[in-house]
Amino acid sequence: MQVLDLGDNHLNDTFPMWLGTLPELRILSLRSNKLHGPLRTLGSENMFLELQILDLSCNAFSENLPTRLFRHLKAMRTTDQSMKALSFEFHPYYLDSVDVVTKGLELEVVRILSLYNVIDLSNNKFEGQIPCVLGDLIALRVLNLSHNRFQGHIPPTLGNLSLVESLDLSFAQLSGEIPEQIASLTALEFLNLSHNNLEGCIPRGPQFATFQNNSYKDNDGLRGFPLSKDCGNYDGVLETNDTIAVLDDQESNSGFPNDFWKAALMGYGSGLCIGLSIVYCMFSTGKPRWLARTIEKLEHKIIKLRRKKQRCQRNYRR
Repeated sequence: MQVLDLGDNHLNDTFPMWLGTLPELRILSLRSNKLHGPLRTLGSENMFLELQILDLSCNAFSENLPTRLFRHLKAMRTTDQSMKALSFEFHPYYLDSVDVVTKGLELEVVRILSLYNVIDLSNNKFEGQIPCVLGDLIALRVLNLSHNRFQGHIPPTLGNLSLVESLDLSFAQLSGEIPEQIASLTALEFLNLSHNNLEGCIPRGPQFATFQNNSYKDNDGLRGFPLSKDCGNYDGVLETNDTIAVLDDQESNSGFPNDFWKAALMGYGSGLCIGLSIVYCMFSTGKPRWLARTIEKLEHKIIKLRRKKQRCQRNYRR
């Protein structure tokens, strides 16, 4: 048996790991059923060695993804598919096809045994972190892990998937920054990282320049092209604001001595004029005592008001 498609039924059971013992099984589609529970692995290392399409989407599988399962997928760990392709391309009776979700669309793929390597685990209840071992499946064309409960960072090892064309990690609980390694995926045509908790700058790369805002939607901490929060301007605005603040402080500090001496000279000049007026009045009238007291009170009030005004001006400048 090479193709087993039981999708769109009402199967209610746990994952049939024993199917991995079928030595020629290359397509396994159990999508849109009622399968549940964890993906248990058997002790044998000869499991799913020839599998090229694994579609378990739209079920209720839960718990962590077993790393041992992906270590067994020998056919997805090598790009040398030439011999396998020849045995099917020229087979007159090979008309099998399968529906897969790739690049955000559900498509019918024909002759997929020689063209496509797909893992679709979307719309389940998987938890924990995305296994780093997925980066060893270098022959993958489609990887869809969306609509699950994955947490933690995006594994940088996904940057090893040099042939991947569609990568969907949306609607999860992923955090941290987008690994720079993913920006080097030159075959990547569809990327969806929306509805996560990602942050930091979006990496720059040939393919990343082609993605739109909806690839990063609802990640409040992300910035960079094509989002409105640009990485370069973000840092520049902070630096500019800090520079302006420092210059304002320097200007206010340098202006304070000048203003102080101006105020002092003005006060000294006013005091001198008032003092001379008092002396003149005292000698020109016969009642110097009461006049002196009156003028002293007046002078005290004037000086007090002037000092209060000067303090207000200094506080306003600060």
